[in-house]
Amino acid sequence: MNRLYNAILTPYAQKLRREMTREEKHLWYDFLKDLPYTVKRQQVIGPYIADFYVAQARLVIELDGQQHGEAAGVLADEDRDQFMREQGLRVVRYSNEDVRKNFVAVCEHISRLIAGEREE
Repeated sequence: MNRLYNAILTPYAQKLRREMTREEKHLWYDFLKDLPYTVKRQQVIGPYIADFYVAQARLVIELDGQQHGEAAGVLADEDRDQFMREQGLRVVRYSNEDVRKNFVAVCEHISRLIAGEREE
């Protein structure tokens, strides 16, 4: 059995796909959807649902709202990121504000990560 697949979360992931946030829609429709790579939205990975997943690059892209800045959110994100890293995945996080105000820079950064460039 694939330990990264969690059938219990599938209906919730489908719901999240139908109800994406404004920032998720912007990133998806205005950038990720047209990439020459398969990008999955609301991808179930173990006990978590990643906002976006690029399998070819083993890259998880997360968009964070305000709750991620609160103490409980930070701890939950650390646990989630650790799990993803243990699966050999790289996690990159952007705030919703970054997507709204620095969209081109976010897209360029994602492109570099997919291309395999290392972060400094």
